[in-house]
Formats: sequence, structure tokens, C-alpha cells
Amino acid sequence: MPTQQLGSQAVDRASALLALVVESGAPRTFTSLVAELGLAKSTTSRLLQALERSRLVQRDQSGAFRPGALFSIYAARPSALHDLVELARPTLDRISEITEETVNLSVPRGREVVQIAQIDSRYLLGSTNWVGVDVPAHCTALGKVLYAFGSLALPPGTLERRTPHSPVDRATLEHMLVEVRRRGWAVSLDELEVGLGAVAAPVRGVDGAVLAAVSVSGPTTRINDHGITRLGDVLVNELRGLSAQLGHQGREAI
Repeated sequence: MPTQQLGSQAVDRASALLALVVESGAPRTFTSLVAELGLAKSTTSRLLQALERSRLVQRDQSGAFRPGALFSIYAARPSALHDLVELARPTLDRISEITEETVNLSVPRGREVVQIAQIDSRYLLGSTNWVGVDVPAHCTALGKVLYAFGSLALPPGTLERRTPHSPVDRATLEHMLVEVRRRGWAVSLDELEVGLGAVAAPVRGVDGAVLAAVSVSGPTTRINDHGITRLGDVLVNELRGLSAQLGHQGREAI
């Protein structure tokens, strides 16, 4: 077999092996990788050693393989957020076309929710640019998603009351978060601003952890108790595909 073809075959095998490790929800044992790929143990061992040297995979304390430090280094770069926005853009556009409302993509950062992308509503009424705007997360659907799935720590001290409908009682907020986990999406009606409604759902990564959240928002004349279930279902269905692109293979309610 020509040397060039042998080299291409090795790259293909290493890529398939790396994909298995990265896309798995838990560390993979050597035996399971050999069985799933159908390669010889010696070949699999050589490929894993090469991936380890490149910091693309690493072993845990039990000797199982998980994504390497290079992925963490990349994820910490500022450009990683730009890459997430670009990857999510088709999904955000599709949600915008279906709902015709404002669509936002947000990520957790410390104790805050950072909005990193927005698709404006087709309506003039209720179209506000929320990117970079600092708001109390417990009053937002996006924040509730990140709280509910453990991506954001609940704030200490007294919860800010932005409107008469803001959830300032911790027991009430905890009950809301239980509901978010049960149905897979969160809602905020008149809690951040009177007259503003929003529904949000999570975006998951390889290990099932919630990396981001996407919301649909607009005036409560259009987003209210009568339409939130449909919007929640739209978000869950659309974000399942985006989560799959990020390596998530589970079937949670997203």
C-alpha cells in the first residue's frame, strides 16, 4: 500500500478514535474503544499514545480516556465564544423564523448571564438589544435555565425585585427551578420588566452539562400563558440539534 494512503488511513483512524472519546458522555476504557472501532489492540494503543502526546486525550485515575487539556485550553480562549455564536447562528435564525420574536444566546460567566448574540424580532414593538445588558438572572428565563441545571450558582443575599412579579422569595424561585428541570424550559412573565415575556431552554455539551441557553422574548401581548408551551417545545426541539453538534448524545428534555 502506498505510503500516502497508509498515512491517510492512520489519520482517519485517529480521527475516529478521538471522536469516540470526545463524543462519549463518560470516560472510555481501552477495551471499549478497541471493541467499538474494531481495530487491533496494538494499533489502538499507538493511536492513543499519539493523541495523548498531542494533549488531545488524557487518562483519568482509573486509566480511562477522556478529552485532553487542549480542548479546555481552546474553550477558555475568547475566540471560543465567537465560534459558539457562529455554530449556533443557523439554529438562532431558524428559531427566529418560526417564532418571529427576539432570540438571544447566553452563557454563564461567574455569577452572571452574558448575552453573546441576538436575532431581532420581526416586530418593531418589543425589539430591544439585550447583548451586554446587565440584568438580575433570577428575573430572566435564561438565568433560570442556567440556575436549574447547575451552570450558574444562585446569588447570595436578598434577591432584587425589579417588578411586583419578580421571584424574590428563595423558596418560590427553587420551586420554579424544579419546574424548569421537569419540563426542560423556563419562563419569565413580567418579572424583569412589566409587559415583557420570555421562554428559554438549555444547550448541552458532550458530558450533558449545560453550556448556554437560548431564549425567545417579546411583549406579553404575544408571549403569555397561552403560548409559552408551544415556544418551549420549539426551543427544546431546535436546541436538541445544536446540542448534538456540540457532541451531546443524550435524550434529556435538553
